[in-house]
Amino acid sequence: MLERPDSKTIATIRLAAQKLKGAACLAFKAQVALDYCNGNLRHTKTVFGWNPPTLRRALQERKNRIIIPDKPRKGRNSFSEKLPNLQHDIRSLVDPQSQTHPTFDNKFRYTRMTAKAVIESLVQVKGYTKEELPADSTMRELLNTMGYRLRRVQKTKPKKRFPKPKRSLPR
Repeated sequence: MLERPDSKTIATIRLAAQKLKGAACLAFKAQVALDYCNGNLRHTKTVFGWNPPTLRRALQERKNRIIIPDKPRKGRNSFSEKLPNLQHDIRSLVDPQSQTHPTFDNKFRYTRMTAKAVIESLVQVKGYTKEELPADSTMRELLNTMGYRLRRVQKTKPKKRFPKPKRSLPR
């Protein structure tokens, strides 16, 4: 039976693994598995809570001294790949309707156009079809990543009516 490290060591190793990312994290986990668990995947999972397939990959990378590339991502293509001119067209529609922060505190541009209005103007002005454009929520995210923030125009507030001050009595 393999000896279990004390709880303080386990906590320190887990924290160090959380701080690392990518290939450095895998190399660290492989070294810990070899040092503390003799390369035993089950014992490493029990002690540190790490995923055995990830550890297997880490040990293979260490053994072969080659970083195994990640599998290519699956899923839907982003709209910038599908419609390469979309961001340029959005900028041409939204820029005339936007303004910068009054004190230049940040780089955001505030616009009064909603995502729905942007979609409608893309259909009317730029000739896109509604089916090929993203949904409202996706358009909102796209506008946020492009640096636009939706702000309502603040209405003017009426001045409060204060009662006229009363004269104080002479003493």
